[in-house]
Amino acid sequence: MAAFMNEDFLLNTAWAKRLYSRYAAEMPIIDYHCHVSPKEIWEDKRFSNITELWLAGDHYKWRLMRGNGVEERYITGDAPAKEKFFKFAEALPRAIGNPMYHWCHLELKRYFGYEGVLNKDTAPQVWELCEEKLREPEMSVRGIIKKSGVVFIGTTDDPVDSLEYHQLLAADPSFDVTVAPSFRPDKALNIDKAGFSAYIRTLSEAVGYEISDMDTLRRALADRIAYFAENGCRAADHGLDRMVYGEADEATLNDILTRGLSDTAVTDAEADAFKTALLCFCGSEYVRRGMVMQLHYNCIRNPNSKMLSILGPDTGFDCVGPNNGSRALARLLDRMYADNALPKTVIYSLDPQDNAMIGSLIGAFQGEGVRGKLQHGSAWWFNDHKEGMRAQMTSLANLSLLGNFIGMLTDSRSFLSYTRHEYFRRILCALIGEWVENGEYPADEATLGALVGDICFENAKRYFDLSF
Repeated sequence: MAAFMNEDFLLNTAWAKRLYSRYAAEMPIIDYHCHVSPKEIWEDKRFSNITELWLAGDHYKWRLMRGNGVEERYITGDAPAKEKFFKFAEALPRAIGNPMYHWCHLELKRYFGYEGVLNKDTAPQVWELCEEKLREPEMSVRGIIKKSGVVFIGTTDDPVDSLEYHQLLAADPSFDVTVAPSFRPDKALNIDKAGFSAYIRTLSEAVGYEISDMDTLRRALADRIAYFAENGCRAADHGLDRMVYGEADEATLNDILTRGLSDTAVTDAEADAFKTALLCFCGSEYVRRGMVMQLHYNCIRNPNSKMLSILGPDTGFDCVGPNNGSRALARLLDRMYADNALPKTVIYSLDPQDNAMIGSLIGAFQGEGVRGKLQHGSAWWFNDHKEGMRAQMTSLANLSLLGNFIGMLTDSRSFLSYTRHEYFRRILCALIGEWVENGEYPADEATLGALVGDICFENAKRYFDLSF
């Protein structure tokens, strides 16, 4: 029986161990999509205790605590930090089979040197250990990033953001990690959601002119994309609850926008046509500037309306939202391709049943001299567990070229989440190792090592046009 989380954790064959230790473990990290704060990186924030670093803002952990019957005051409320941590520690042992159990212990092991297991009985010891460790100079935000081997971070930023902290970081010679903004224009597209008209007024203030029709809205988005590009932006990200496609002429689009600006409801079909028009326009701008487009979809946001009213969005109350958006996605890509407006694109669906569809659809739009121009994005959110990662990579291997995959991202708000790259790399090497051991791929170490290195690092470096 293997010891819990030993050096061969998840590596169940000799080839898996060899590939991980020689070609994956020491690779730098390109975290091309996350939600960490550039302000906290610039300030080199320090944390006073493990609760502040670990539990604040981490809705993965909050969901586990709620599932164990923990009162909300110990999760997002005003309970003392130590008591919050103890409540989480009490719940964690029940998370057998949940990736959170592995992630938490990897983080405790890699950043705090803790070799035991976290539970109700060990919580006081772990609290004290972490509190002591957090006083060490290298446990600041920048220290954690450097300790993790991170060389690139792609944050997620609203078009109206000033990007001042990205500018400060870029001008700071003492910190050699690239922290780049990513363009996230969801609020400008969500004409069917509350707050649209207020946001457009904010966008108008950011660009310095009134947005009153489709022409001025397109101009505003183009101006902000240009500003982001000037500040090192490599990628855009679009969060869509469901995949959309619709068509409308310019007069109709202007009418839809006019009603949105006056807080008049629009139909789903009108919203789809509006979003499609702007997605295609943004795509053309991304092509011009060599930016990558990411599409995240199939999420049901905030199904618990009472908790939404109490805590607001992004507090751990979302879920998988399958709605068979395959035809809409195919039509959107086709329109963009026909208009020479399809940039390098990464597609993520929160519904794991979409793996085969995405893997096959991207093959219809590959080529043009770009290796892996369209990507099936890594297992996302509710799918970034061992089985979800294996399923996504197996499907990609079956239907496309796993060797061109751009690999893992954290999609996290936590500075300790870089261990998810280790988790992914171990699963990747285990999967490839099994194929080699089974005689399904030659035992050619040079080729295998290059494949692993590419998936862990080199492909993303090439895809996002990075140089270091």
